[in-house]
Amino acid sequence: MADTHLEKVKSALGITGNYQDVTLKIYIEEVMAYMENAGVSIDVINSDVSAGVIARGVMDLWNYNASAGKLSDYFYQRVSQLAYTSKEVAGNV
Repeated sequence: MADTHLEKVKSALGITGNYQDVTLKIYIEEVMAYMENAGVSIDVINSDVSAGVIARGVMDLWNYNASAGKLSDYFYQRVSQLAYTSKEVAGNV
């Protein structure tokens, strides 16, 4: 599942190569699980419309400042919005 968004997340983070792929996949899976538990459908999670919020969540978890591990307000707001997005809408974005 994490493979679906790995390249987009790496691009958003400015990461090249595959050295961090395992760590990034763990964070991507964590973010995707959070989204699913928050009510975002699997179809929406796996669509391109979720790539940005998944990248934001990974950045929040990666957190470059002393491993605070706190998700951003933007992440929470965007996940809330996506919980109300249908797979049909996600497919047309």
